[in-house]
Amino acid sequence: MSLLVNRAREKIGKALASYLTRNIKNYTSFSSHESPGLHRHLQPGDILLVEGDTRISNVIKYLTQSTWSHAAFFAGGATEQYTESGERCTLVEAELGKGVIASPLSRYHHINTRICRPIGLSPEDRKILVSKMVAAIGKDYDLKHIIDLMRYLLPTPPIPARFRRRMIALGSGDPSRAICSTLIAETFQSIHYPILPTIKPKDASGSGHPYHSKQWFIEQEILHIRHHSLFTPRDFDVSPFFQVVKPTIETGFNYRKLQLTATPPQEE
Repeated sequence: MSLLVNRAREKIGKALASYLTRNIKNYTSFSSHESPGLHRHLQPGDILLVEGDTRISNVIKYLTQSTWSHAAFFAGGATEQYTESGERCTLVEAELGKGVIASPLSRYHHINTRICRPIGLSPEDRKILVSKMVAAIGKDYDLKHIIDLMRYLLPTPPIPARFRRRMIALGSGDPSRAICSTLIAETFQSIHYPILPTIKPKDASGSGHPYHSKQWFIEQEILHIRHHSLFTPRDFDVSPFFQVVKPTIETGFNYRKLQLTATPPQEE
């Protein structure tokens, strides 16, 4: 009986995953980079944030109040995988319904993206990051936990702002890991690289209460590491420990050379 129930749950879970990962209509990209050009500006260990153009992307963007709904890890040539057309799969990402996969950069050439780069990585730590992410390729995720997936059916669920981050991490953890940046965050935490820790002030007396010491404003800040299941793609963007790399600026942007075309007024 339990086997039949599990099979039924998994079947429904696959159907929900298929529905949530369908593309939405009328997606507009404000910037696009061909994969060869984007590849020149990426380094192993970089995080590629993706706006996303699927149903579940809209929900995640609403819950995180952010432009970014997905995060992929740039592993360079470490995956040794290629597409049917011969393009190297340089990204490692966790995707709902597929688990951890290797993907080519061209997959996101039509979608708004952002490069976030960890600063000061040693060659040894960079190698550890890449090897752990590549080793995760092929890892599958359980789709039997239907409740984990059903919460994404509402485009704008009526959830108070303070609970939205934890809503993404609810449930078994497996579907959550497949649709957010949990896997990447867990890998960075393995080398003790911070992403967006919770900063809690501590006064000179050590009590942690602002009224127990006059030196409250020259406090010591204690970094408390968040659990990896609570990280979202947005955290890499706002993190003080990751640099935002913009290919257009890196190639020597000059506004004087732009040829701008006026947009005609829309008829009412």
